[in-house]
Amino acid sequence: MSAPSAAEQRLKLRTELRKARTRAGLSQRQVAKMMEWSPSKLLRIESGEVSISVNDLRPLLAIYEISDRRKIDALLDLARGSRKMPFSEYRDVFRPEFLQFLALEASAAVARYFNSLQLPRLLQTEEYARAIATAYGSGPTLTDVDERRLEAQISRQDMLQAEDCPELFFILDEAVLHRQIGGPGVMRAQLQRLAELSKHPKVTIRVVPYTVGAHPGIQGPFTLFEFASEEMPDSLYLETPRNPSSPSDKPEETRRFLELFWQLEDLSVSGDMELLMHRLIQRMDEGHDDLAALLEEPPRE
Repeated sequence: MSAPSAAEQRLKLRTELRKARTRAGLSQRQVAKMMEWSPSKLLRIESGEVSISVNDLRPLLAIYEISDRRKIDALLDLARGSRKMPFSEYRDVFRPEFLQFLALEASAAVARYFNSLQLPRLLQTEEYARAIATAYGSGPTLTDVDERRLEAQISRQDMLQAEDCPELFFILDEAVLHRQIGGPGVMRAQLQRLAELSKHPKVTIRVVPYTVGAHPGIQGPFTLFEFASEEMPDSLYLETPRNPSSPSDKPEETRRFLELFWQLEDLSVSGDMELLMHRLIQRMDEGHDDLAALLEEPPRE
């Protein structure tokens, strides 16, 4: 069995620290005052957004009246291991919540993604991702920060080539496949990329068609992570166009969105995704998906 990832160790540590504070009968505000921290620092530690140093952890455990040597050593080991988070070199351009998302994604056994606005980042070509980043920006060229974020996004896709690649399930709204982000050439290459990825043994792609009409996924994109360790609770992220939100590991909430994902699976079409992508490319080349051209056509008698 492989060693627990930094994300797993951080999550376990935050859970243990929450329990210890509750057993000690202390509020977050009381602990922050005793540690001479801002209240937000303890909030971020207990949410897993930031790590805690060994030097900070020792007096914190004393406040919680933890004196068992083995327990202290185990928690200190978790603190050391949790500081080696993946993508930490990008901490200058990403919020802690998104770095946590990247770490959990890298250590998940199963990941489920639903998106109705754009393709999930793991599926995007660099040109498609660049077009989206440019659309978010304030000018025709990307800033250095934008370029670093794009670099990190492309690096995320290395997991697709790894032997321990997690099981990845993607459900897309049909609109995602017709929106020509970056123009016809970029979208053609993107659809070809989806055709290739549909043959990946760990990747499943499904599409919710227009004919379904209103469906539960209209409320917005989300991601679910499941882990091999039973000590790691499932994690849910509700996504915004730029970044995922803070995670939730509340069982009732993650269960509700897992059931929602299953509903979307039942509504979606599966089958030969490679063939579907090639047919979408053909339709695009023939101009069948050009709404502006349809409006210019003379009315049929």
